[in-house]
Amino acid sequence: MMKLRIIAGVCCLYSVSALASIEWQTEQGKLKLYGDVEFNIDAASKKHQLTSVRTSAKKDFDANDSDRWDINGRILIGLDGIRELDNQSYAGFSVQPLADLSGKVNLDDADFYFGQQNDWRIKIGRYEAYDMFPLGQDTFIEYSGNTANDLYSDGFGYIYMMKEGRGRSSSGGAIELTKYVGNFDFQVNAMIKDGTTLFDDNTYHGYKLHKDKNVIYLRPVISYKNNYISSAIAIEHNVVNNAYRYYNDSKGKWLDQSKRTGYGLTMSWNSEGDFSKSSEGILVNTSFAYLDAEQEKDFTAGVNGVWNGIGLGYIFAANDIKAFNPSYKGDGEIYAKGKYKLHTINASYLIADVMGMDNFNIYLGSYWSQLDRDKKQGGGDDNRYGARVRFKYFF
Repeated sequence: MMKLRIIAGVCCLYSVSALASIEWQTEQGKLKLYGDVEFNIDAASKKHQLTSVRTSAKKDFDANDSDRWDINGRILIGLDGIRELDNQSYAGFSVQPLADLSGKVNLDDADFYFGQQNDWRIKIGRYEAYDMFPLGQDTFIEYSGNTANDLYSDGFGYIYMMKEGRGRSSSGGAIELTKYVGNFDFQVNAMIKDGTTLFDDNTYHGYKLHKDKNVIYLRPVISYKNNYISSAIAIEHNVVNNAYRYYNDSKGKWLDQSKRTGYGLTMSWNSEGDFSKSSEGILVNTSFAYLDAEQEKDFTAGVNGVWNGIGLGYIFAANDIKAFNPSYKGDGEIYAKGKYKLHTINASYLIADVMGMDNFNIYLGSYWSQLDRDKKQGGGDDNRYGARVRFKYFF
């Protein structure tokens, strides 16, 4: 026998929005159908990026696109299923197709999980593991889609945020084990994929990468959460040597670029004593990330806050690049080895419950970024700025 009913749900990280979802109760458990619309109208000084940050929800976004105006977005349809037994055992799945304005159909999550309530859980498939760099009300710092693919566009600065082993790869899957102990969660995520997909066009600092085998990223996270405070520390490390390499003409040898280890720390505070109601009070996030890679060291620090629908954030990143192909002919702003600093300020404003609908919001967002070069690169800086109107509708 199947029963149909309408329930209330919650969506969006660190912001609360009511939405209608449809739930079926069957002999095998519960099924829930839901979704959301996210369309953006963007205007920017240039689409030539200073960083590898994606500022478009389109999966085929090109950092070298010179268009000054852009309308982009996607519609997500989600289907979740779960079965829970009286002995606290459970199993479930989630699938979330995406249709974007380019006419393509992509996928957010597709995963299967099982475990014991308040004890342990195993998840396998396509998903994102623990967020080690939350951005609060991230209207114009967009990381939707494949956060583990094409993060590094050659010739652009890298804002490292502990995402290389987080998940949602187009070239492989992941498996995660989580153990719950009171307010602590212990999580280990293992992602297997083609490591060269991290780099747009499989190019790193002017060198073409050659894949020998898949990488395996291990990403242990220890997190703590109560009503007011959330914090976590994590490491992500590729355990496969010589997974992909590049040939350095100046040194006359192949270098293992797959040597990559990242470290992260994040802390959040919510004044309301309930993170699900953080939009009603003050939310502050602070995060740090450090990447130790072959011929490169990257450090990122960020702080952001949300109060009464007003969001403000600052991100600082430092790139120390120790090798760069002198014959590089790309379009980026980084074209030689050296030290680079990046500054990004973003702001947003939430217009909630548009026309009295508690499932329809409009976000206004803006950003300003600056890349500073050291004296070896001739000094100077480059600036970019832009604005966005985002329409967000839940159903």
